Amino acid sequence: MANSGWLAKGATRAMTGVALAIGFQLAISGSALAQQAKSQPKQAAQPKQQQQAGQQQQSAWVKLCEKANFVRRDKDGKENHEEKNICLTHHERLDGNTGMVLVSAAIRQVEGMEKQHLMIMVPLGMAIPPGVRAAVYSKEQWEKAQKNETIDESTLKPINLHYSLCHPAGCTAEVEATEELINSMKTGGGLMVLAINANGQPIAFPVPLDGFAAAHTGAPVDNKAYAEARSQLMQQIRQRQAELMRQARERQQQQQQGAAPENKAAEKKKQ
Repeated sequence: MANSGWLAKGATRAMTGVALAIGFQLAISGSALAQQAKSQPKQAAQPKQQQQAGQQQQSAWVKLCEKANFVRRDKDGKENHEEKNICLTHHERLDGNTGMVLVSAAIRQVEGMEKQHLMIMVPLGMAIPPGVRAAVYSKEQWEKAQKNETIDESTLKPINLHYSLCHPAGCTAEVEATEELINSMKTGGGLMVLAINANGQPIAFPVPLDGFAAAHTGAPVDNKAYAEARSQLMQQIRQRQAELMRQARERQQQQQQGAAPENKAAEKKKQ
């Protein structure tokens, strides 16, 4: 992991093997639905051209903010409670059949703190010690990766993230998000995330950056609208799962019914 070779070579293969197989349309999760739900009332009063421009800007990136309590101790050991606003400029890509989070990325901002942090979550089953590596691709590099063309790895600036937390949904790694990194994300085409699996192989998770700049600098979406949109999305996924199970049962029954006459014919021949 001393060089960035696998960031370019492994990622180029993954854009075909992962992104195209899954489809970037699955990135339109509850995040984008919440943005659309919030923007619809405003669009209704806007000219048609402005509505189209707004639709083009929508993406799976969304800013979510909420208040959180922080506890600090003074020099005498006394606890001081203060409430601060925490914002996540967040993207997640879901498996359209299972609802599992394939990858999520977020920039965390805490009120009153200058430093921001990049947080990336990948599925369970990755090797912990190597951590996660990522790199921001320019728009030109991102287009090349989608076409499975070679990327000049010497132009990439690897970002090393260390795992900080694992839970049933996946493992999260984070690193300080410098101003340079955030600016590169605002102008870049995509963030290529790579983790090492249990077999020692790099697994790539492409994250498009379309809409990141607008979400990061813009106002947060309504948390309730976001939660409702995501709930609707998960309901659709559950319905899809039920339909797939029904189709699987029907195929199994048809196979069993087709095998029955063959078995009877074989028994008659034996007699």
